Amino acid sequence: MKRAFGALAVLVIAAALLAGGIVVWGNKTFQEPGPLARDTVIVIERGAGLRAIADQLKAAGVLHHPLLFVAKANWTEAHRDLKAGEYAFPARISPAAAMEKIRKGDVVVHRITIPEGLTSQQVVKLIEAAPARDGQLSAIPAEGSLLPETYDYIRSDTRDALVRRMTKARDDTLNKLWQRRAEGLPLADPQAAAILASIVEKETASPQERPRIAAVFINRLRRGMRLQSDPTVVYALTGGKGPLGRPLTRKDLATDNPYNTYVIKGLPPGPIANPGAASLAAVLQPASTNELYFVADGTGGHTFAKTLREHNRNVARWRRLQRQLKSRPK
Repeated sequence: MKRAFGALAVLVIAAALLAGGIVVWGNKTFQEPGPLARDTVIVIERGAGLRAIADQLKAAGVLHHPLLFVAKANWTEAHRDLKAGEYAFPARISPAAAMEKIRKGDVVVHRITIPEGLTSQQVVKLIEAAPARDGQLSAIPAEGSLLPETYDYIRSDTRDALVRRMTKARDDTLNKLWQRRAEGLPLADPQAAAILASIVEKETASPQERPRIAAVFINRLRRGMRLQSDPTVVYALTGGKGPLGRPLTRKDLATDNPYNTYVIKGLPPGPIANPGAASLAAVLQPASTNELYFVADGTGGHTFAKTLREHNRNVARWRRLQRQLKSRPK
């Protein structure tokens, strides 16, 4: 009996030592750099179980021992918190760091930049082409309803959700600016401000010029003058699908269309693009000036005038410059 008891004790001690060795090995291995040779991105789908996640990490080269990952997740109860998503794993990431990344939901964040002055149809093309987007857009958003800006998103965000964020950002920005608008503006409501801001946006890309150009249009509205804005004619001809691709003609300026401000008085029925916050602010806090006209100056800016006579001289100067540019040898 003593001999049998001794043998059993030896076995128990050996098993304990073996188990302890496995625990020590497991803890050490779990904290050590893993086998991943290069940075990689993995998408863990919704509903994936712990074993499926471990096998996916093994297949991607993140883990050597998926069963160790499963055991650790169960032991620490991390398996309750593992989240679906798109994950970027750096080379040689340890199993412990990989588990913590998934537990925290430290997913890849993408960015999309919407430039100022794009039409809604052009914005939709950018959203549809953006990588790692879910779902199709249910509709083209209303013209002028989106705020051009840089937006962060993750893979699980839908395209419709992104559009809703852009719309809310526009509404919030416009409402705040409307509350601080200058007194006596000939703008009935925030939508009228958005319409005029879209015209200002398309007339100039210069931050310094926006309040001045906005003032010219505000002055013309006050006097009952037609806005005579070329970008509105382009929108009338293209319907917001994209650039016209050619210079405007006299026939174009006479086009019978509610967006053609050479023909109609006042504002067109809607925006002609999605204006940025700077153009919205320029319209609601325009420069203090009596100017009524402007024309391109050949340097990317504009020359302004208070009288038609002065404006005609500026136009003549601009046309001479155009002829000189065309006559230069290429």
